[in-house]
Amino acid sequence: MRVAVADDSVLFRAGVVRVLTSAGHEVTAEVGDADQLLAHVAVAGPDVVVVDVRMPPTHTNEGLVAAERIHAEHPGTGVLVLSQAVEPSYAMNLLGAGAQGIGYLLKDRVLDLDEFVDSVRRVAAGGTAVDPEVIRQLISRQRGQHPLDALSAREREVLALMAEGRSNQSIFERLVLSPKTVEAHVRNIFAKLGLVEDEDDHRRVLAVLTYLSAG
Repeated sequence: MRVAVADDSVLFRAGVVRVLTSAGHEVTAEVGDADQLLAHVAVAGPDVVVVDVRMPPTHTNEGLVAAERIHAEHPGTGVLVLSQAVEPSYAMNLLGAGAQGIGYLLKDRVLDLDEFVDSVRRVAAGGTAVDPEVIRQLISRQRGQHPLDALSAREREVLALMAEGRSNQSIFERLVLSPKTVEAHVRNIFAKLGLVEDEDDHRRVLAVLTYLSAG
């Protein structure tokens, strides 16, 4: 896996690079601003980029804007955005642009090395990785009737793991359920959310967007 890393903090960037290279992946670039990242992606075409939300010169959302541009102009390159604090609207913007090959994690998540590397791999492979804390805060803001109200507690738990970008196999391993049970829960989720028969990947994205919009 070929990864480009963009963060204006030299120490944090070096830490991410070390984690990735220790896991056997090639880091194609280490850059400190969004312009350098965009120029590198246009030339090198890495499998995935890991980019901080806040980048020079204004340290507001330059990294997010770069991630959205890369996602639109280079669909073969996954984008994993890192944020110092929970900013759910940024996650929604990314997923709303099309959830394939997209990730949004808190920087603290890098400390869980295996989980972080797994998230980078999922995004590079076209999957998603959404921080559980982002999901928790969105759910805590729910008010009134919502399609999710029809789901059972277990179905919500399964959908929460889907929103993190996990596959059915990862879900049944995490919840210690049989594969058939997880498949049944996923079918029930699709049915209760009114998602008609289609490619499962497409319905998964729609289900996750319904989950994340419940604020």
